[in-house]
Amino acid sequence: MAIIELKVPSPGESITEVIIARWVKNTGDIVEKDEVLAEVDSDKATLTLNAEVSGKIEVLAAEGDTVKVGQVVVKIDDSFKPEAKAKVEDKKEAVVTEAVVEKKAEPKKEVSTSSTYATGTPSVAAAKIMAENNIKSGQMNGSGKDGRITKQDVLSALSNGLPTAAKVLGNGWQGGRDKARIKMTSLRKVVAKRLVSVKNETAMLTTFNEVDMSAIYDIRARYKDKFKEVYGTNVGFMSFFTKAVCEALYHYPAVNGMIDGEEIVYNKYCDIGVAVSAPKGLMVPVLRNAELMSLADIEKGIKDLAIKARDGKLTIPEMEGGTFTITNGGVFGSMMSTPIINPPQSAILGMHNVVERPMAVHGQVLIRPMMYVALSYDHRIIDGRESVGFLVKVKEMLENPSRILFGGKLPEEILLGL
Repeated sequence: MAIIELKVPSPGESITEVIIARWVKNTGDIVEKDEVLAEVDSDKATLTLNAEVSGKIEVLAAEGDTVKVGQVVVKIDDSFKPEAKAKVEDKKEAVVTEAVVEKKAEPKKEVSTSSTYATGTPSVAAAKIMAENNIKSGQMNGSGKDGRITKQDVLSALSNGLPTAAKVLGNGWQGGRDKARIKMTSLRKVVAKRLVSVKNETAMLTTFNEVDMSAIYDIRARYKDKFKEVYGTNVGFMSFFTKAVCEALYHYPAVNGMIDGEEIVYNKYCDIGVAVSAPKGLMVPVLRNAELMSLADIEKGIKDLAIKARDGKLTIPEMEGGTFTITNGGVFGSMMSTPIINPPQSAILGMHNVVERPMAVHGQVLIRPMMYVALSYDHRIIDGRESVGFLVKVKEMLENPSRILFGGKLPEEILLGL
């Protein structure tokens, strides 16, 4: 018999404190080796605390507590083995429905006796089922901590019937005067400080343009099935935008630069940050040397990073060192915005939703799929000529994707030596 002490891991240099975001397991639970015990929030990322051995755990810190890196937060008594628990679970699984069998190691929740509607957010598994069945949070009670809706809550609601029509029409509002106070996560606090500092410390301006997406739509329509068959992934907008940005950065290196003290650093490579929405907030993982990647490599890279962000498994090295960022507000329906620069970078490209609009094309009015694009840049090192020229170059390559293969030029321009 031995008592194993688990200490808070270091998320990275200069970080001395973290916050216990969520306990996946509770005191008295018997766990297996490498099983996730808790999620830990730092200023830069969310980490998981995993069991080093199998045994019975004792939790030494509460959710929301700020703890030191290296502090002991869990003890494991390895004299207890998980086999006995597994047998009990096997018997239970033999009588549940197929839908419930799909449930995977969800956090142990305390059942609330309150009859009020959920004020928290649904779990990932619950949100998926709710989206598939067009269910809103206000239509059911949440039994998890702080009213969090669990997967079992959704399954129970579907089997027992949802609340009355009056409650549904109320969209979850109950007409009360209650308030909820939730402590900001470490990540959210850091993001807030960085955004304010960017506004205060840079001469940020934004220039706009619009892109006719017809050529990209045509390529995707013709080759999407073959592309997925060969590479196992879909061909999306982000790969075209990333390649167009890399070529434009070659022609306008100041947009790929950054200020370091009294010097300007010109990066001769493209590490492209891709802003993705995650449960913990906005994350910006980086594609290294994107200028050397194919469209398939970019699509696979973005997909892998997005999955890691969703699951809270992004590491700090995967989010550091970008030279330029692309953010896509169009997936949420944004028509136009002014994205904020991701320091210490000097520019960021904002994509938006595609809307069919009447356009004048060669003297005719045609309906074309159009997207507004925005470039926010630091005017201290990027002049108006460079910012506008960069965005025009991106537009030209997206409207004529073959330009991406020839350094921003058309094939006939190469042939004529222009």
